[in-house]
Amino acid sequence: MQGISKGHPHGMGHPHTNGHPHGVSKGIDYDVNPFIVIWEVTRACELKCVHCRADAQLTPDPRELTHEEGINLLDQIYEMDNPMLVFSGGDCMMREDLFDLADYAVKKGMRVSMTPSATPNVTKERMERAKEVGLSRWGFSLDAPTAEIHDKFRGVPGSFDLTIEKIKYLHELKMPLQINTVISRYNYDHLEQMSKLVEELGAVMWYIFLLVPTGRGQMDACITPAEHEKVFRWLYQLSKTAPYDIKTTAAQHYRRVVLQEKARDHVIEKGEIRYEDSITTDFASMHDGLKRAPKGVNDGNGFAFVNHIGDVMPSGLLPIVGGNIRDTPLAEIYREAKVFKDLRQPDNYKGKCGVCEFNKICGGSRSRTYAVTGDYMESEPFCVYIPQAMRKKSEQTV
Repeated sequence: MQGISKGHPHGMGHPHTNGHPHGVSKGIDYDVNPFIVIWEVTRACELKCVHCRADAQLTPDPRELTHEEGINLLDQIYEMDNPMLVFSGGDCMMREDLFDLADYAVKKGMRVSMTPSATPNVTKERMERAKEVGLSRWGFSLDAPTAEIHDKFRGVPGSFDLTIEKIKYLHELKMPLQINTVISRYNYDHLEQMSKLVEELGAVMWYIFLLVPTGRGQMDACITPAEHEKVFRWLYQLSKTAPYDIKTTAAQHYRRVVLQEKARDHVIEKGEIRYEDSITTDFASMHDGLKRAPKGVNDGNGFAFVNHIGDVMPSGLLPIVGGNIRDTPLAEIYREAKVFKDLRQPDNYKGKCGVCEFNKICGGSRSRTYAVTGDYMESEPFCVYIPQAMRKKSEQTV
């Protein structure tokens, strides 16, 4: 997945950033409006990524939303208090009217991002066109520090070298670079090298995605729950010294880890309060350390996904359709569809997620939960944390 964006100078339109046009302080009511909407403008793509959510095809689906339907969708999204907008795919570059749609959205005042794939479709001319339209950043996916690993993951020989070539174009145009990486069994042992490559390439952001076993993504490609925790704690330490920003997706429990680590740092520095108190009183209500909204964005809860034929889902990784924009307004689907309303009730989550003190700033990946258990209300299966309520109950029964 690659991304280019308009707006905030230090961050792409990521679900958790504080670069929203309204800002964190506005206090978006997720029951009414999303923080971010992703529109899969096409499912066509020339890559064969082993993790592909969309199981993308080489040619566009004839049922794709038309240009007129796309413009109507943009208007509907704008009317929902102008959330962040991402054009995705497949490879959005394979949609002929892509820049016309982007130009329309930018002129409306929308904050727009795209996720094009690193293929021959990405030419210097198209990069220049993106800059002209007002998309100020371009991102490229690199999933390993070597061509051998990256190309195997992306399913196309030469993908690594092509990506490096396109990055050189980007620097010539003086557009900031974002590197996107999917963490999986393929590259888990190479993350230190990868972090150094991100720095060497002059990226301003490292955008990390934790694999969800859906689409072409398989369970055996996922890292273990303990490895997730290890990665999160490593990322937190890296964030203190890295010359680039770090953002995550499908990794809601990284928010919990950041708060825990900041609480430990606070206790070590101040020595004034108990560790658990520092989490539940000070840090659970703060966003400074997270550089993102204090209320976590999750599938269906501040987040909506519209696929290439107009189906609306909580996210592209949680493929339960709440309705179709050809029949029902987007706002009505987001606000009234059962799956969306369920997902906005974290206290009703099952198991430990339902009683966890972090469930409103984390809540676990609902997509991963659904992919692994078949029930989007179950507990995040790749989280090792035991909530305070469960620990206290266990102590009382001993």
